[in-house]
Amino acid sequence: MPDRKEILEVAGREVAISNPGKVFFPRTGHTKLDLVRYYVGVADGALRGVAGRPMVLKRFVNGAEGEAFFQKRAPESRPDWIDTVELRFPSGRTAVEVVPHDAAALAWAVNLGCIDLNPHPVRADDLDHPDELRVDLDPVPGVQWPQIRQVALVARDVLTDFGLTGWPKTSGSRGFHVYARIERRWDFSQVRRAAVALAREVERRAPDLATARWWKEERHGVFVDYNQNAKDRTVASAYSVRPTSDARVSAPLTWDEVADCVPDAFTVDTVPGRFARLGDLWQGIDESAGSLELLLGLAEQDEAAGLPDAPWPPHYDKQAGEPPRVQPSKRRAGGAAKPGASAAAPPAPGRSSGPTGRRRSAMPLIEVARAATQDEAMAGLDRWKERHPEVWPYLEPSDVLVDAMRGRSSTWTRIRLNLRNVPPAERPPQEALEVDYDPWPRGGGRPGG
Repeated sequence: MPDRKEILEVAGREVAISNPGKVFFPRTGHTKLDLVRYYVGVADGALRGVAGRPMVLKRFVNGAEGEAFFQKRAPESRPDWIDTVELRFPSGRTAVEVVPHDAAALAWAVNLGCIDLNPHPVRADDLDHPDELRVDLDPVPGVQWPQIRQVALVARDVLTDFGLTGWPKTSGSRGFHVYARIERRWDFSQVRRAAVALAREVERRAPDLATARWWKEERHGVFVDYNQNAKDRTVASAYSVRPTSDARVSAPLTWDEVADCVPDAFTVDTVPGRFARLGDLWQGIDESAGSLELLLGLAEQDEAAGLPDAPWPPHYDKQAGEPPRVQPSKRRAGGAAKPGASAAAPPAPGRSSGPTGRRRSAMPLIEVARAATQDEAMAGLDRWKERHPEVWPYLEPSDVLVDAMRGRSSTWTRIRLNLRNVPPAERPPQEALEVDYDPWPRGGGRPGG
């Protein structure tokens, strides 16, 4: 039988925690109540990243190893002390989202199954002008942690040189984040434009380590994901617990720590003690707001030198000045396959097309896995490698395409391999998927389809 509710007094309010003994992290044994106590213990730091901001509810009702779904709209049944604000999205739709203000709101969100906190980069009193620029460092598969740390230090130097103060934190997953508070003078398009300029400057300073290229077939090293600054994008905030097997935390750091830090040192078990000893390392972030004028000036210089706007995420409307949303290999070939490349890769066995229904690349791609979680997908990739040990050495890190996909109400992971570097005679055919998760069950099709 489910545990009875437990009533906690948090920030002077009573918060009901249903099924408090439910295990959220099976491999460590941490329960829902453990997660609530963690957030209450580090609330002063966690609230610095989410208080007063609209927040998407990313709910793991079955724990960290279960399927997550995103809930933009605040539950109709909620305490009267949970604040909300109405947001308008690029699609034209609107949603009333939760705006936390105190530790009680954090405990309430965890009770709904929220493991990490995903705020927008704006305050509820001004939804059109972000107050932070987010540098999201996303390594391609195979890139090791020391390289990510090196790129983080380059990003810090670029921010400093262009008048901004960078605040580092582990992502709690594979990557790294650097935030910079900015004056609330620029809209989302301008902030993203500044982020594109920053990403390109990082690439110029560390061309062997980092890339600002959007298309995965062109990426290498660590991708500086400027599109996390587009409107309606959220990032796990500081002190967020991530849905990893070891209950890892997105932990704020000092810059002196970055060169030697290891991400698995920061967990639900270790961060509260660190917080008690050091306090919130981001305590001064709100007083460090800077100007985007220098970065926007760099963007103008790039444009004058012939660099167009960088591609936007696919679900955004085509933007003025944006280059064609066509993969570079298709542009170079005029839409035809390169000599020696296969025609468009066939769908996985038993399917007439990919789950998105979009055109397939002219590159020689095969699909390995579609899984509800990244861990399951990567396990499938490991099995594929064991079956094809003669092929794997040909592949570069950028040839392993790991895509986070959106299903009807949750995310899933797809893994494809680009066989461009494998001699045509040695390329394995498309085989049955190692993991075959259906993101569109019961023939429902894509949302809005």
